[in-house]
Amino acid sequence: MIEKPYHIPARLGLLSAAAADPFLTEDLLKGVRGHGGVDLAKVVEPLPEDDARWEVEPLRDLVDDAMFQFKESRTDADGWLAPRLHATLRLTRREAADKRLWNHFALAVAPDYVAWRHPPTASQGKVPRINTARFKGAPDRQCFSRLWWAAEMFRNGADYRPVVTACSNQDLIHNALRLDLVDHRPTALALVRVLERGVASTGREINGLMTAINTAGATLVYDALAEDVPRDPGALRRWIAEAETALPVPRHDLPTGPEEEPVPEESLIVLTDYLAKLFETAPVRGRTLEA
Repeated sequence: MIEKPYHIPARLGLLSAAAADPFLTEDLLKGVRGHGGVDLAKVVEPLPEDDARWEVEPLRDLVDDAMFQFKESRTDADGWLAPRLHATLRLTRREAADKRLWNHFALAVAPDYVAWRHPPTASQGKVPRINTARFKGAPDRQCFSRLWWAAEMFRNGADYRPVVTACSNQDLIHNALRLDLVDHRPTALALVRVLERGVASTGREINGLMTAINTAGATLVYDALAEDVPRDPGALRRWIAEAETALPVPRHDLPTGPEEEPVPEESLIVLTDYLAKLFETAPVRGRTLEA
């Protein structure tokens, strides 16, 4: 595993993909050696100094704790880190959509975590490398943005418990984050309940269910089947404003998200039953459906 950078910035900034490229060295991608960080700091666009959200120390502490706690089960770190990252780095969705923020996080703040969580891999005959998308990639691939967005999409208002369940299945979060349907909260949370029921749990089953959901979504308006309550934008604004005085997120208990109204239970029951039924005819590779 590569070492922690000896120069870690005090604050998050914005690092463009083009500016990040020179620091994605062969040694870094092979997991042999990282970079010092001093030269990288010269090409970063600063964020406002008066916003406490950009302080790096709480984020660095989180990734250090994750690496220590989950050194024997690295994939399990996702379910622990996702809600705590989301509750520590309190962003609007517009802010979270800026890939430059995540580029800086991955390359300047915690490249050692990226290499630890997503170590070099290769097909036969190839040199093992870390996928560059883990440093600067799409939201469903980049090491930290995938966790933040998983927490955002699967939380039920202030409750992060569904996030932990969702992150226990890599296929679920990878596929779900690529579908617009998970922006419909009842659909996202019904997916978690289907997982909890054991209706679909393997990678093949989840992939088949996601395909069926996406296909059915072309002819079925999920919002009509399972109504959600409007989100109160004020709740998110207040939660973000409280970042300056917020205590560090708890390590043993889940943090609390924005005090938004949870999804109506009736909607979750209806949609969970619908998805379970939909799975009966989902195109699961290797499964033979009875006539």
